[in-house]
Amino acid sequence: MDKGCYKQSEAEERISLMRTNMPPKHGIPGGIHIKELVATLLKSYEEIEATIKVDSVYQLNRSLLIEIIGKLRRLIFPGYFVKKYITKSFIEYQTGELVEEIFFDLTKQIAIALCHRKDGSPCHDEALGEAEKLVYTFLSKLSLIRSYLAMDVDAAFDGDPAAYSKDEIISSYPGIYAIMIYRLAHELYLLDIPLIPRIMTEYAHNITGIDIHPGATIGRHFFIDHGTGIVIGETTVIGNNVKIYQGVTLGGLSTRGGQALSGVKRHPTIEDGVTIYSGASILGGATVIGQGVVIGSNAFVTKSVPAQTRVSVKNPELQMHESVSKNAGHLELDQTEFWDWVI
Repeated sequence: MDKGCYKQSEAEERISLMRTNMPPKHGIPGGIHIKELVATLLKSYEEIEATIKVDSVYQLNRSLLIEIIGKLRRLIFPGYFVKKYITKSFIEYQTGELVEEIFFDLTKQIAIALCHRKDGSPCHDEALGEAEKLVYTFLSKLSLIRSYLAMDVDAAFDGDPAAYSKDEIISSYPGIYAIMIYRLAHELYLLDIPLIPRIMTEYAHNITGIDIHPGATIGRHFFIDHGTGIVIGETTVIGNNVKIYQGVTLGGLSTRGGQALSGVKRHPTIEDGVTIYSGASILGGATVIGQGVVIGSNAFVTKSVPAQTRVSVKNPELQMHESVSKNAGHLELDQTEFWDWVI
């Protein structure tokens, strides 16, 4: 018997045992019954109802939303993310097909999302008609989003000496992918559509490690280099020609107020031409980083910085101790010595 058949037979055996509620010969210890585990979970569902979604027609399809993101990317960067070569004579057909598919699927998802509005407005028959208008408005912004993203690609190419070409940036840079999803989600956020914008940006966060809240305001020619660990909060305002490196946090000073802080300006304002190097944290809604400022790595900034200023952390003092004994016939490390950073 080949290995594939053995695996199939074993899987069938396990399924059969689970259905008959018999303990398997191996894998699950004897005496443990599936029905008991199911009963425990069902009891938990009854006790903690806030985290289940049963018998609800108002549940968003996250997988479908991710598919829509992929189709939107194909509209924004035509020809880059397709399996077949596209000709100019075919692009009109493909664009029309994608727009139609996105319009149909996104309308249904937005209609569901509108039923989750915080104001408690009931989900009525007019939700689908309202969703159609919102989707039309959103899709009408794609040309503008394309122009912004083209400038973002330029910013990445101009700012990264390691960039081989703009094709490489569009095809592979996580910063461009995260910015693209943010710009799409931001337009939906501005239309007061619940849930969907955050689902989109958290998907980008999961894929790239870049966390941009859809409520943030970001200007033209924006460059994220490397990107991993970047956090940009909801009320952040970023101007034009801003460059941010990995590990940067644009956050709030404190979130202890919880929901009481909702809608309050909690995150900093970054003016035009600012560069923020890796590991820097800029916190607070009243914090304004002036035009042309350069923030050095690992800086912790909670106060406003005037324009054309350089902010840096004082270099730590590196101490080096003699740790090699030359008395022996060969070089040997002295285990009693060590080196460290003194800050």
